[in-house]
Amino acid sequence: MSDLRTIPHISCNAIAKRYGSQTILDNISLEIPKGEFVSLIGPSGCGKSTLLKCISGLLPLSSGEISVDGMTPRNARELTSFIFQDPTLLPWRTVERNLTLGLELDGVARDRRKEKARELLSLVGLTHVARAYPRQLSGGMKMRVSIARALASRPQVLLMDEPFAALDEMSRDRMNEELMRLRDEQKWTAVFVTHSVAEAVFLSTRIIVLSAHPGRIARDLPIPLPFPRTAATRSSNAYEALVSQVSRALREGMQS
Repeated sequence: MSDLRTIPHISCNAIAKRYGSQTILDNISLEIPKGEFVSLIGPSGCGKSTLLKCISGLLPLSSGEISVDGMTPRNARELTSFIFQDPTLLPWRTVERNLTLGLELDGVARDRRKEKARELLSLVGLTHVARAYPRQLSGGMKMRVSIARALASRPQVLLMDEPFAALDEMSRDRMNEELMRLRDEQKWTAVFVTHSVAEAVFLSTRIIVLSAHPGRIARDLPIPLPFPRTAATRSSNAYEALVSQVSRALREGMQS
């Protein structure tokens, strides 16, 4: 029997994205097995967010093919959740009602929505602010609401576009640890865009380094740090060595 971890959950085959005469992504081929956490890093403008949006089906390809669990990105949308850099919470809805918006649009019964909200709020440690409004939350709390909302549909694939970029370093570190805990519980496949090498190393099983103008895969680096990843991981020699290795690869990618 085949090991499910070796079966691509996400497959990109020679994909390209162009806007008029400008090529943003060129000849990207990538396979991501189920359960992997893959980070995309590279210089500004290299197409990291564009690649993420192509995988989600938010952007059409110019050429090539993408499959998610054997389907086109558009057909796989029920399996996929997308977390943007901005939490994009509706200011007139409470935390609980922001969490359950997707379930409400899908016609899920009210009692079931409230039950699901309680589960998710407990999962991300926000039970005490269920009836608060977004304006009453800190930046980190808003992002936890956004993550909980993305997890409401029990996605198989979680796509994240710099979700912690606006947070201070200490808050970002805490959110990274929280994300690792949630991944351990829910076992989704993740593709994560970041500008932070340290964040990418802490979170990832693999890091894809994109070169600039147009975006191409410069390096595909495994991150063999043991799980679970905790605050202590950041003080290990192995972590520091990997941060240095990925930083060098990023610099080389910017020059290629």
